[in-house]
Amino acid sequence: MEFLSNTVALSRMQFALTAIFHMLWPVLTTGMAIYLAIVEGIWLKTRNPDYYYHARFWSKLYILNFGIGVATGIPMEFQFGTNWAPLSEAIGNFFGSIIGFEASWAFMLEAAFLGIMVFGWERVHPIIHFISTILVAVGANLSTFWILAANSWLQTPAGGEMVNGKFIVHDYFQGIFNPFMVVSVSHMFLGTLETSLFVIGGISAWYIYNNRHSAFFAKAFKIALAAAIAIAPLQIYVGHLSGEQVYHYQPSKLAAMEAQWHTTPAGQPADWSLIALPNEQAEQNDWEITIPNALSYILEFKPKLSEPVLGLKEWQPADRPHLVALIYYSFRIMIAIGFFLAGLMLVSTIQWLRGKLSPENISQQRLLMLGWIFAAPLGYIAVESGWIVRCVGRQPWTVYGLIRTADAASNLPASNVLATLTGFATVYSLLFVAVLYFGSRIIRRGPRLDLPIPGLKDQPAVETTPGEFIPDERPVEAQQ
Repeated sequence: MEFLSNTVALSRMQFALTAIFHMLWPVLTTGMAIYLAIVEGIWLKTRNPDYYYHARFWSKLYILNFGIGVATGIPMEFQFGTNWAPLSEAIGNFFGSIIGFEASWAFMLEAAFLGIMVFGWERVHPIIHFISTILVAVGANLSTFWILAANSWLQTPAGGEMVNGKFIVHDYFQGIFNPFMVVSVSHMFLGTLETSLFVIGGISAWYIYNNRHSAFFAKAFKIALAAAIAIAPLQIYVGHLSGEQVYHYQPSKLAAMEAQWHTTPAGQPADWSLIALPNEQAEQNDWEITIPNALSYILEFKPKLSEPVLGLKEWQPADRPHLVALIYYSFRIMIAIGFFLAGLMLVSTIQWLRGKLSPENISQQRLLMLGWIFAAPLGYIAVESGWIVRCVGRQPWTVYGLIRTADAASNLPASNVLATLTGFATVYSLLFVAVLYFGSRIIRRGPRLDLPIPGLKDQPAVETTPGEFIPDERPVEAQQ
């Protein structure tokens, strides 16, 4: 097949595989690190042992995700030197520095204090341990900042110019704070936090649904719900801002997101495509259902556009995104999940206000708990769908408007790339099965409520005086 002999296509497929698989793990660790800091802070404030046990239980899932995230993140970054060497040579002055900042500022901070957070419960002062947990959370979320700053620069390059095939940096701060950066970082930060909240809430709902430690996990459920009240609607709003930026800076991506082939001129209303079947060969949608004037309100909050919405036919086929159906439906999956999670949050809040989530009543909310269990993996799907829209929609550019993807790939034999792609697919499949096994085992076992609590002594100390003899009361057989 032609695909199997195309080095660029195989390299893109390999990077997509490694990026999609890697993204599953930091999505949870970045948000869960904040949750761990919150429950530990509540424990220090109230000295309620339930929050201490929550910190110990959820940290197990954190460690599992952190380990797999590290194992899969390093091979992904190595591909910039193996499969995308021309790109690295061209933009290394800026892009390489940003990736280096992520490793040295964020990952090293997170890794340095992770050991104290995991093993230091009875070895360091509780305040020192709490500070370590906070620094782990800071490091995890600094990774989000630097990775999104780097990717945003690929979307809207700034801070320099291309000279003889290389990007020369004039202003690092302008490059870092490129037009996409602030909204992109905010959108991803909220996405990781929302995903983590619904995973924590979904796992807690599973325990409540099965009448296991219902009162204990009701606390975790309510913390997740309380945070989701702010995060879920805010994420929808920031997602809207992200769409507005695409409208102004990447019109070809917007055309693919909406499967819009013909331009809607300024001064006219634009319909929004609810569902369609894009046909790239015919350059049309074979069928679609539209909502009149909706796109005008989505983009500009008014019935008629002040700027045109360009159609895909405005660009030659080589200069516009392909895989339009993938971009179109990924975008709608992300939107649908965002509104579903917000709706679930709203229903849960109403039940909370009605007193239905009290320890005595929460086990009776079986349908609501099923909704949260169903919602637990949806955040992952939304994040992955968003990244598909973001990166596939950027094509045919790796650095938007500056470097084409075809020129960014290394000149490798296709057979070599196919071999590594197959290897990654095999290893990652095994890793995924292993994570599901160990993660499910942690959840099935549940929290350990017999762990010693730092600062408390379970048994009174035996008071003796120097030289006092204490008889051995064990059986004779045990003394030998």
